[in-house]
Amino acid sequence: MSTPAATSTAGFRPQLAAVAILGSAMVTFGVFLSGFVIAEPAPYELFMVALIGLWFLFGLKISRSVAPLLALLILFMTGGILSLTVMSDLATAPMYMAVSGFLCLTSVFYAAIIEARHERLKLIFDAWVAAGVITSLLGILGYFGAIPGAANFTLYDRAKGAFQDPNVFGPFLVAPSLYLMYRLLSDRIATAPLKAIAILIMALGLFLSFSRAAWALYLFCACALVLVMLLKERTGAFRLKILVLTLSGALLMVVALGIALQIPQVADLFSSRTQLVQEYDGGHLGRFDRHKIGFLMSMEKPLGIGPMVFSTMFPEDEHNIWLKSLTSYGWLGFISYVTLIIWTVSMGFRFLLLDRPWQPYLMIAWIVLIGHAAIGNVIDTDHWRHFFLLLGIIWGCGALEYRHRNSLKRAQLRRTAAAPTLR
Repeated sequence: MSTPAATSTAGFRPQLAAVAILGSAMVTFGVFLSGFVIAEPAPYELFMVALIGLWFLFGLKISRSVAPLLALLILFMTGGILSLTVMSDLATAPMYMAVSGFLCLTSVFYAAIIEARHERLKLIFDAWVAAGVITSLLGILGYFGAIPGAANFTLYDRAKGAFQDPNVFGPFLVAPSLYLMYRLLSDRIATAPLKAIAILIMALGLFLSFSRAAWALYLFCACALVLVMLLKERTGAFRLKILVLTLSGALLMVVALGIALQIPQVADLFSSRTQLVQEYDGGHLGRFDRHKIGFLMSMEKPLGIGPMVFSTMFPEDEHNIWLKSLTSYGWLGFISYVTLIIWTVSMGFRFLLLDRPWQPYLMIAWIVLIGHAAIGNVIDTDHWRHFFLLLGIIWGCGALEYRHRNSLKRAQLRRTAAAPTLR
């Protein structure tokens, strides 16, 4: 006979399941909104603030595995807040730090909800793909003036989709593209056409962003994905499939690129953007000169100089995330940020090839994060929404792995305790 307590608990299960489904759907919608940041505050910020607040009210759990991420981001933000104290005119600096704090919070939020239910990873990436395809189409159609208000989706004759900057639009498309590439290489061939079309749409959108950092990121991540899959999969037939599909996809990309370059508007801008060093890179107070001067200056400014102050002293912003960490978040923020990146990369590397349900998502996020850390040498990423999503995915997958190992240890202890004692 069931007890009243057991009956009561069983009665709550459908409600809990419904709440979990609703929560996952809201997370999916939130990730989808991250592809539409044409003005700030964007719908993403407004929606995620409400969602995170509700989740905290209903018991968002931060485990010991996710706690280091939270601690490092708190230290990072502490450095940012301290940098405000050296500014003579705060202006919009507090709002800048508020956005930084919100994005840090989203990273912890994603890690926690992924640890709670790893099935959310597929929903997150599916939503990312949908956002990537739609914002790419907006960028492509806007670039060629094929839709009303086309100018809203371009900047400096470069596609930017539903973003403010082509240099954010391009990198945003890399992770969903890699996810589709993985699915293309691992799923049945019958499902390939739709995935291939979506990959081509995002590849064209990324190409028309004319972001050299995005081009380099895409090439590096695609090659790294194939390499990691070849290392993980040991069967000759599967490796042959990967190589054949990869070569076919590369050939298709080259053909598509060749067709695009037949358009004079595209060819002219491509020729200009493929120069390794642009006018604003070299020369006095160019990008690289500013980096050198900025790093030397930061050695004398332990609290930094405050957000957005660098561009008032030099022709442009830092365009280097390491320098940005020093100037806007001080030495404390810089050390916290470097520690966070090293910790995240090393943790992901340890778990990269383990046979787990969440392994493909960890692999993709890890590869793309390394690429973002590399392009951070020439661009600021501290306000990129998808960058903090990548952090959350890797830490969430790491927390899942720790929980899995702890459950195995507990099971082993139970078996040992239940075994008959030998006399």
